[in-house]
Amino acid sequence: MPLYLWDGALIERGVSVVTLIEPDLAQEVARLALATGGVYSDVLCQRHTVMVVRLEDGKIDDISTGLEGGAGVRVIQGDLAAYAHTDIMDAEHLRLAARTVADALRHSAGGPVLEAVPSRREVPGPVWEPGGGTHDIRAVVEHLTSCDEAARGLGDEIKQVTAMQASVLEEELLANSMGELRSSTCGRTRLVVQVVAGRDGVIQVGQEAPGALMGPDFYREHDPAQVALVAGRRALTMLDARPPPTGRMAVVINSGTGGVLLHEACGHGLEVDHVHKGASVYGGKLGEKVAGPMVSASDNPTFPELWGSYVFDDEGTPSGETVLIEKGTLRSYLYDTHEAMKDGRASTGNGRRQSFRFPPVPRMSNTYIKPGDADPADIIASTGDGLYARKLGGGQVDPVTGDYVFSVSEGYLIERGRLGAPVRGAVLIGNGPRTLEIIDAVGNDLSFEEGTCGKEGQGVPVTTGGPTFRIAELTVGGTDV
Repeated sequence: MPLYLWDGALIERGVSVVTLIEPDLAQEVARLALATGGVYSDVLCQRHTVMVVRLEDGKIDDISTGLEGGAGVRVIQGDLAAYAHTDIMDAEHLRLAARTVADALRHSAGGPVLEAVPSRREVPGPVWEPGGGTHDIRAVVEHLTSCDEAARGLGDEIKQVTAMQASVLEEELLANSMGELRSSTCGRTRLVVQVVAGRDGVIQVGQEAPGALMGPDFYREHDPAQVALVAGRRALTMLDARPPPTGRMAVVINSGTGGVLLHEACGHGLEVDHVHKGASVYGGKLGEKVAGPMVSASDNPTFPELWGSYVFDDEGTPSGETVLIEKGTLRSYLYDTHEAMKDGRASTGNGRRQSFRFPPVPRMSNTYIKPGDADPADIIASTGDGLYARKLGGGQVDPVTGDYVFSVSEGYLIERGRLGAPVRGAVLIGNGPRTLEIIDAVGNDLSFEEGTCGKEGQGVPVTTGGPTFRIAELTVGGTDV
């Protein structure tokens, strides 16, 4: 089979090429995994250089650095897949992993005859620009110290400040039985600042946690002191907040933060493994209306420097935009290679895994509601009375039904078209498909927020996004009647 080397294209775009093992060995291992009749195999070699620095109450509480590497080998036959991994990337252990997965499928028989469909996507432009080297620990300590000083400068009601930076340099090489070879290098940095404020026995917590596909240049885009001020002011504002009203009302979701509602309440149901298991409310609805005409949504890991971006997914499929919903109509699910084989199509480039120790599964990357034409101020002004959710907190969703519950970590009343008093303890209760149907205003102010998504015991970096939008009527829970 031909060997497609995308490395040359990457070099032209200024992206470094990873050499974790010899390409010939990677191809040999992929072929060896097919020894007992598998139809597709792949090999992931990976090295992660990690650094975590944590400051609490003005003192460095922890500095951790580490290097983790290894390889995973997978083979697919029909509905079955076998996976093995090794922490040692030499020929002996890689061949042993390949023989192990081949032996696991030796006695498998029957089932559907599947075939891997190569992606026709071209390699996208770089999503990560190398520069600045790796993080210097002394510089990181200075950044975290400035977080502490800025937050405490807000006054005596600030009781505790915790700041943490986590960074990783990711190097990967992937090969598969179709003769494809991919390699990529990228760095991710995230700053998490949590501020506790207290007054008269009332305690409130504010948090801000920007992240990006960047190295030390991260701090050119994100002033650590400003990040801490956002977290601190949120905590102080909530000290003055009152309990929210309860019942059915219009809810306006702030730019950026509403993306987490799309991710949790709808996005997981569009990951096709849930569809194939009959565990998604969106099963069998391609081409059907699943949202209002103002709603369009995509998953797109090609945004430069965005936290959830990548050039290739963790199977080596080139990344690209997948339009999920177009003017209310469901257009696509999110696929990895194995689930795509079941539908006789190519992967959408959403095969992701936490590390070489895990097999890939369909996962979101940068998932967002596309912007509309409305001015955000006009959306609030035309709302009358309701709730403005400036920042959403955690939530739970049932992908089978789409029912969800989300907390509001920073919220305000909307009174006669104007922002009113802050409220705390509000909870949004709704259904994902129904919510998409009754979004009746979409702003022009698209922005993003960063997070870590958990699924099947794996956590991966994701970005959620959206403009300001209004849900015509939603149940709000709280303590004030």
